[in-house]
Amino acid sequence: MENWLGRSLKHKLSLLIIISVLVPVLSLGLFSYTIAERLTEEKAKSSGLNTLRLLGSYLENMVSDVESLSLYLIGHEEVQDYLRTPEKDVLKQTRIANLLMTMSISKPYIANVIVESNSGKPAIAYKSVTASTWTDIAEQYPSYYTEFPKWWSSVHRQVTSSEGARDVITMSRPIRSTKKYYDIGMLKISLLQSEIAEHLKQGGLEGGGVVLLLDGQNRILAGPNDYLKNGSLETYYPGIKSFSGASGWFEYGINADKKTVLYYDMPNVEWKLVGIIPVQAYKSQNQYFLTLTAVAVSLAMIFVIAFVLFLIQKVTNPLSKLTKFLKNSSPDEPLPTLPVTTIDEVGQLIISYNRMSSRIEKLTDEVKKNESLKKEADMMALQAQINPHFLYNTLSSVHWMALMKGEERIAEMVGSLSDFLRFSLNNGQEYCTVHQEISHIDNYVNIQSIRYPDKFQYVEDIPSELLERKMLKLLLQPLIENAMIHGILKREGVGRISVRAEAGDETITFIVEDDGIGMPSQRLEELRKRIASKLDPDGVSDYSGGSYGLRNVHNRLLLHYGPEAGLHIESKEGEGTRVRFTIVPSFALREQEREQEQSRERVALQLDIPNQGEGNRE
Repeated sequence: MENWLGRSLKHKLSLLIIISVLVPVLSLGLFSYTIAERLTEEKAKSSGLNTLRLLGSYLENMVSDVESLSLYLIGHEEVQDYLRTPEKDVLKQTRIANLLMTMSISKPYIANVIVESNSGKPAIAYKSVTASTWTDIAEQYPSYYTEFPKWWSSVHRQVTSSEGARDVITMSRPIRSTKKYYDIGMLKISLLQSEIAEHLKQGGLEGGGVVLLLDGQNRILAGPNDYLKNGSLETYYPGIKSFSGASGWFEYGINADKKTVLYYDMPNVEWKLVGIIPVQAYKSQNQYFLTLTAVAVSLAMIFVIAFVLFLIQKVTNPLSKLTKFLKNSSPDEPLPTLPVTTIDEVGQLIISYNRMSSRIEKLTDEVKKNESLKKEADMMALQAQINPHFLYNTLSSVHWMALMKGEERIAEMVGSLSDFLRFSLNNGQEYCTVHQEISHIDNYVNIQSIRYPDKFQYVEDIPSELLERKMLKLLLQPLIENAMIHGILKREGVGRISVRAEAGDETITFIVEDDGIGMPSQRLEELRKRIASKLDPDGVSDYSGGSYGLRNVHNRLLLHYGPEAGLHIESKEGEGTRVRFTIVPSFALREQEREQEQSRERVALQLDIPNQGEGNRE
């Protein structure tokens, strides 16, 4: 907000008009791109579903062909005759083998056809099987073939004498006698899994999408090489939702991993085709349209900005000249009278300014005169109010009178008060040693211990190597006073106040702790906010101790030691309060040098005061 208020009228007008024009242009470009993106997404989904349907049609034809072949073979007269008779007939075996080869050789997706006998006769196969990992469903569900005519297996390994080991998917169905309808054998037709996987790969989806063939338990029958055969789809896509309906789509994942999942059920077999397309893949197809939109919007923006700047320049040039003229004026000189070159609004503004500058000059002279008189009166009142030497001498007399009368407690209290005031009013010096600051709070604690006997204990722990280090004075006494008034005096029994210092590499940390009543967290938060606020113009503090209250100490620390040196307050209700601050003594050296320079300047200025003082005393 401050940056906006500080900008010139030219910048404000330019920015407002440019925003007013560019927002609709950018909105139109964004709307067009969003529509194109949605159309591309819908096109990718529609195209993907069509691809799955085409692949499904191919696989359905393959399945239908296999099932037709199976029906032909289980009803073939020679197959029935071979399986029903107990005698072995090599001639029949040869004719059936030739039949299987004739039926299969023209179908590249058929890996093998096997006719097995229940009576112990040798199995007849298109290709002789030497090993297989196929397991019949009847081993797990004995009554399966009484309920269902056929069963499609998962992917398994089949080893033949001519082709070696290959992955296949086998359809098995029982062969029953056509005369008495009892089981006489088993027919197995195996499909090459690699043929199905290759066909799925060739019919791939847009943008590098993959197509998977799943069985009824969502296990992978075919897909890319990096998908494990018979592996669960859940393994690769955890938490994927269930498929509902014969076909459709849904979104999976979030952000960059988001994918569109398409699916299509094959009605004649418990298989499902699933297509997975990365969302970023088909979104990248919008790159051309996005580039075209960006170029069009950019050209429109350049034209609008150039046209707006041209118009604004025409309007604001006179005002810019006026501003530049006023900026170059010296603040110590009277406001200049500006020339009037036009009679439009700018000219009227200059005329009004010339009248105002004349009035301001007169009022400035009056204010300077009044301020001079006020400072002189304040100085005289201050000198009359406090004379440090008179105060010290008076307290010293009271101290000796108390000693002469044997009032040692009174003498001790007056002596501590005299030392306390002497340190507080030490010719306006702002810096002292750590030893002097500790002695100052010792005097304050001594006075308070006389006022409140047996009410508190005071402990200090200051390393000796820190005693001669320089620090800003009157930082610890307000913290001791705050701990006593707001913590110790409000609790029952004897309280404890401690002051300790810790030395760092280039820092000193002071910690003031008490075991008083503490404060609740809400009040602690309010206190932190109050001390962090700036002092009002009169320097008034919300805490006891006048100008040396917590807020004053906090602001003095920030002023002299930087933004990291403020007070840090911690408190718990019923347990006490802890106040900590950290200073960098090297700051004190620089500030002391500055203070000495200011002191020398004050001495030089006071050389003319005695004559005025003598006149006043007269």
